[in-house]
Amino acid sequence: MRNSFIRSITSKLKSKTAVYAGMVLLLAVAFFAGISAGSANITARDILFTIVSIFPWAGTEAQVDPLLAHIILEIRLPRVLLAVFVGASLAVAGAAFQGLLRNPLADPYTLGASSGSAVGAVAVIYFGLSLPMLGMLTLPVVSISAGFLTLILVLAFARMVQRSLAVETIILTGIIFSSFLGAVISLFIALSGDELRQLIYWLLGSVGMRGWNHVYIIIPFFAAGFLLLLIHWRELNAFVFGEQSAHHLGINVGRKKVMILFAASLLTGAAVAVSGTIGFVGLVIPHFVRILWGADHKHLIPLSAMAGGAFLVFADIISRTIIAPGELPIGVITAIIGAPVFGLILISKNRGKLA
Repeated sequence: MRNSFIRSITSKLKSKTAVYAGMVLLLAVAFFAGISAGSANITARDILFTIVSIFPWAGTEAQVDPLLAHIILEIRLPRVLLAVFVGASLAVAGAAFQGLLRNPLADPYTLGASSGSAVGAVAVIYFGLSLPMLGMLTLPVVSISAGFLTLILVLAFARMVQRSLAVETIILTGIIFSSFLGAVISLFIALSGDELRQLIYWLLGSVGMRGWNHVYIIIPFFAAGFLLLLIHWRELNAFVFGEQSAHHLGINVGRKKVMILFAASLLTGAAVAVSGTIGFVGLVIPHFVRILWGADHKHLIPLSAMAGGAFLVFADIISRTIIAPGELPIGVITAIIGAPVFGLILISKNRGKLA
């Protein structure tokens, strides 16, 4: 009996280690592929050598080709890191929304959070806003605030429609708000002049033509949102079985729901602020990770972050190489890949229920 228990624990540890190792390897492959792919092919050795040369103790600065160093450190590395953080943010936010609302269709876009964040960001770009004391942080702060406010309005309106706050009602309300906010964005575009090209390029979603400033902007918001959700993994696990069950377990349902929604809005708003609207990452990636691991948010959150980051890097590689020297919006690639994959996941899940 004791030996079988030890074998069971050992087997679980091995499987857990294998999944995490696989995700880390996938992210590492995406990282090097994202930096090496492009008009100038760069080897993994060049990438490592150049990145190491940043550190004074390496003593390799004089041996690095200045042009190669510029391409890697100023163009491709910030682009890849931004894709990692944006993909991780959207995937983790999607996992949180799906766990909280117990619905596979819940994600930052179906709930209206992304559209709200987009309206806030578009307003900042259109009016050229720069709030006192915030400076370059004006865009993400307004975007996050608008996304969170949209979620609160969605929940308030859903409660007016149905006091029990059924998940289907919340999602339908989110879709209504998304449609309305999409019309507001279209209005901004119709009224814009010189800002038109910037607005449309931003709305299509991209991690290109960004720099280290965008990476620096998203990192603190990602860290805060990710840690908040990771701290609340037990509550997310309880919400999977319903709010009534969570209440019986001694969880302050109202307070924890607001905290989780705020953390997910933080991630969504920051991602939208630096990259524009990129769909399907928060919808598909959490499902992919659940197939590998299960619904335990203690592991679902970090694994979704790694898988989402790797996925968006690969999507970015496709977007900038498929019609080179031109470039497709990354949102187009994620939709082309994400929509059929999500359809297959839904079909397989329904077949499993019917079997």
